[in-house]
Amino acid sequence: MIKMDVVRQLYSELGFSDIQTFIQSGNVIFSSISSNTNQLEGAISKELHDNFGFDIPVLVLTPEELKTALNNNPFINDPIKDPAFMHLTFLSNLPDRSLIEKIPSNFFLPDEYFISGKTIYLYCPHGYGKTKLNNSFFENKLKLTATTRNLNTSNELLKLAEKISQ
Repeated sequence: MIKMDVVRQLYSELGFSDIQTFIQSGNVIFSSISSNTNQLEGAISKELHDNFGFDIPVLVLTPEELKTALNNNPFINDPIKDPAFMHLTFLSNLPDRSLIEKIPSNFFLPDEYFISGKTIYLYCPHGYGKTKLNNSFFENKLKLTATTRNLNTSNELLKLAEKISQ
């Protein structure tokens, strides 16, 4: 585990500003003069490796990308579905359609998923800790890096990101 104050210092050394961390799961909100998320991911990943000696996958989303992902949640308006069991899995790239088609859609019920762009929407009524539809599952099936946040965390991250981008 890496302490968040150390992560904030590392991001500062990379030249980022308005650095905030949110809970101990690697959520970092920051401002950068660069808008190239691929370059930012590479720079952060390299710095983490150089400082800690192991590879840490890094995904950078803009506030607009996060807002769009939250607004497009296909489960949010279903009155039967409890938002406490909704999650968003963010992917490093667009998944290959042929790989998506190999994942059975109804095999994991009552857990449900929907893939749109670089986001997988999850509804896990027995909890994310019990689903087979986790990061490892999607990384193996789609050959991409994935990270998942619950709906509440995703909303909080957006609030923090919008606050610093004003």
